[in-house]
Amino acid sequence: MGVLTAVVSAVLAGAIQTAPVAPPPPQDPPTELGDVVVDGRSLADRVEEFVDEVAAPPRRRGIARWRSRVCIGVVNLQKAQAQGLIDRISAVADEYGVRLGEPGCQPNVVVIFADDGRAMAGALVEADRRAFHLGVGGLDRGKVALEQFRQSDAPVRWWHVSMPVVGATGARAIRMPGDSGPIFVPGEGLVNNGRPITDMLNKVIVIVDAGKLEHVAGDQLADYLAMVSLAQVDPDGDTRAYDTILNIFDAPAAPNQLTAWDRGYLEALYDSWPQRLEGSHHAAAVARILERQDGGSPRP
Repeated sequence: MGVLTAVVSAVLAGAIQTAPVAPPPPQDPPTELGDVVVDGRSLADRVEEFVDEVAAPPRRRGIARWRSRVCIGVVNLQKAQAQGLIDRISAVADEYGVRLGEPGCQPNVVVIFADDGRAMAGALVEADRRAFHLGVGGLDRGKVALEQFRQSDAPVRWWHVSMPVVGATGARAIRMPGDSGPIFVPGEGLVNNGRPITDMLNKVIVIVDAGKLEHVAGDQLADYLAMVSLAQVDPDGDTRAYDTILNIFDAPAAPNQLTAWDRGYLEALYDSWPQRLEGSHHAAAVARILERQDGGSPRP
């Protein structure tokens, strides 16, 4: 699916009418609030916990991001709604320098709406298990996580497949079934903590249970889907202590759009050097971004 930018032109004719200023309404009596809990931890400590809850790379791999062009497809949704969703995810991706596919490209981010998300997940895995788990270590979160993907009752579930590549060139850095020749990694390779190696997203499959969206607005869902399409988000992460779009199914006062925490996470993810991105380095980068926002005091 290509990216279509919606251009809205507003033509205002005539003078702008103003209404008289009304007197302020009577003030309500003061409301007594409950106890206020102050989090005395440093921003760096809070960000480190946030990253630990959010990031979900495969075992012994770095945090992956998109390097190839992203092509978004939406299945089982009316055309206008699907295009709006594609446009929003594409717009967020573009903000962070993610390259976007041309019209007619082969989708590598597939968002599937289903009446029964669990049944859909089971049917897809049963039909083509190798599309989810090829059996090569380091490409996905493994068999246990795949079974959780199948059996979950969550309103939205997702599955990421990534690929270790040479940071400088993007060449594949591990052997795959069918390979006959050696894989060349410059420098000291994995012996040197994998520094020449980086992890890139290869495919994301998202299933949305349409019957479990009654309390979620369309804009909220679009930003939520953008977050899980651009980053390896842990479906079991507990982010309720933080102001993040990831809370829209868990917190009554969830945000309506991507927050400073979400944007800081994505900015740090896509501005990092082309080498393996570890959680601690990512957390430090997110903290630096948040410190320069809102006077250094982002909402927890």
